[in-house]
Amino acid sequence: MASKKKSGGRKRKSSGRKYSRSASKDVESAMRRRKKGTLRSGKGGKGGKVKSRKQAIAIGLSEARSKGKKVPRKRSAVKGGRKKKR
Repeated sequence: MASKKKSGGRKRKSSGRKYSRSASKDVESAMRRRKKGTLRSGKGGKGGKVKSRKQAIAIGLSEARSKGKKVPRKRSAVKGGRKKKR
């Protein structure tokens, strides 16, 4: 008798990707703009130049989100602006 393997209680969605391929293209484009020095922060790109790699990724994901691509929701900010200690 063949026994079935149990998957530790976690259910996987049909699509295994968290981020769509086109969303990663948007992030890639933001990273290129950062390297070129044309990526700017703020509404409508009116802020300063982006130098941080993490900030460039965040901007790329935000752009992908606004275009309606498959990107997980932003983590909600914790009161006081700090992360909880575990």
